[in-house]
Amino acid sequence: MTSTLAVIPARGGSKRVPRKNIRILGGRPAIAYTIDAALRSSLFDRVVVSTDDEEVASIARQHGAEVPFVRPPALADDITPVSLVTLHALEQLDPVSKQYACVAQLMPNCPLRTVRDVENSYRQFIESNADAQISVTRFGWLNPWWAVTLDDHRKVAPVFKEQMSIRSQDLPDVFCPTGAIWWAKSEVLRQLKTFYAAGCTGWEIAWQRAVDIDTEEDWQLAELLMQARKEGRG
Repeated sequence: MTSTLAVIPARGGSKRVPRKNIRILGGRPAIAYTIDAALRSSLFDRVVVSTDDEEVASIARQHGAEVPFVRPPALADDITPVSLVTLHALEQLDPVSKQYACVAQLMPNCPLRTVRDVENSYRQFIESNADAQISVTRFGWLNPWWAVTLDDHRKVAPVFKEQMSIRSQDLPDVFCPTGAIWWAKSEVLRQLKTFYAAGCTGWEIAWQRAVDIDTEEDWQLAELLMQARKEGRG
């Protein structure tokens, strides 16, 4: 198996859902689910959390992850692309680019992805020989092709005018990126500083496991889905 590194970016600050990475979800800190999925997959040489926050670091270590460095403040603000955080971790742990052939970025605000999801995404990544791969989920009953905007007078304007007159079953499937499981060849991430390489592929994950928690409403949805899973309904 190719040498692999898992990076879990988990800064301490979060304005919309305060302390969301360590907030209790289904009886455990949210970050614990991501750490657990990475460790149980047995795919990774190291599972590392990148954080600027000592409490996050302590909880991450309690659940089996490594926290070998403190993320610098310049990479812990609201505007830094998360790919740069993962790149920083890769460069800290493999400065001469000889140890890890590929790196996975696992966002802790996607706690519903499973061990099997991690394993299946890796299988596609390796078999496709893509430079990078992101996780995507299929849009559901909210059809993006029929999106509209409302102006100050509540007047409707279609975003995709031509598609508004086409039946939904005749429109192509559309997918939304989710931060659950992103892969890249290490040399590609070092060079491009992003996972969106030319020829980047998408690995599809079911929406029930793709939830990105960015708002309180997202958190409530994750709680419902977590409860359904525990009851064998999801």
